[in-house]
Amino acid sequence: MRKALVRTLVELAEKDPRVLLMTADLGYNFLEPFAERFPDRFFNVGVAEQNLVGLATGLADEGFIPYVYSIATFAALRPYEFIRNGPVLQRLPVRIVGVGGGFEYDHAGPTHYALEDVGALRMQPGLQVIAPADFEQCRSAVLAVHAMPGPAYLRLGKDETYTVPGLAGRFEPGRAHVVRQGADALFIAMGPSVASALRAADLLAAQGLESTVMVVACISPPPMEDLRAVLTRFPWAVTVEAHYAVGGLGSLVCEAAAEIGSGCRVIRCGVTRNPSGEQGGQEFMQRLHGISPEHLVEAALRARRESGAPAVPASDWKAAASIPVPKSTP
Repeated sequence: MRKALVRTLVELAEKDPRVLLMTADLGYNFLEPFAERFPDRFFNVGVAEQNLVGLATGLADEGFIPYVYSIATFAALRPYEFIRNGPVLQRLPVRIVGVGGGFEYDHAGPTHYALEDVGALRMQPGLQVIAPADFEQCRSAVLAVHAMPGPAYLRLGKDETYTVPGLAGRFEPGRAHVVRQGADALFIAMGPSVASALRAADLLAAQGLESTVMVVACISPPPMEDLRAVLTRFPWAVTVEAHYAVGGLGSLVCEAAAEIGSGCRVIRCGVTRNPSGEQGGQEFMQRLHGISPEHLVEAALRARRESGAPAVPASDWKAAASIPVPKSTP
């Protein structure tokens, strides 16, 4: 999504002289199209994310629209107080871009895993929190946010080619989008984890179970009406996120289910323990922490059994999976 971000920012900057791009010594091989086209509107502050947000706050107060770029955990957590005291409390149009949510910086290890950024930032009133599902939706989200007042956090994935079938880049603040319809299971997913939810839906479909898959890209403001529409149709729902199970999308859906009184049981598939000392490829880490497509299928079938529906033999759907479920944790 980084290339889509920069292409869109170049397009915006050509029309709007207020647009700035700022980084904390990151983004090489991605930010150059903007830096070369607008060298007087590109700033590299060095490895100093607090200063990055502080400078952006001052520039926004002077009428500019700064986009600040870093790895998601460094963009959200290291300058957290600066975000709160600056753009949030002063309602300034600082756009914080965090790249690589969840385990996307896989081999860099736990210091680079962004597993609590959405939960931490969605607590701040007036801060939009957005996690596009693919690069097309990323472009739509950047365009939508640019036209709105106040601060925003955009959590971007690193994939530059995948597109979510049926989404067609749609994005609206405060809305969610259903990209697949089915009456047997409900998956609600955030960001690039939508791909895992769709893969799980494919595995269930091979056994005759059709799933509804909802894309929640706008976490704050929450898409309450769209959540209401699906939560009142299903006895249970599985949420999917590359984030701690507490505080992110799963918590948001639980809040929505409770507030609207839907009676829908929510099964949160997210990271439930500290990944300290664990390192590996993104796919490996997602399996290790129970958010692979196969784990999502198991969660859905377990909820289905507990609701009294007929069981599906595990051997049937596992045979259709291209990636085997790991039997042990190394």
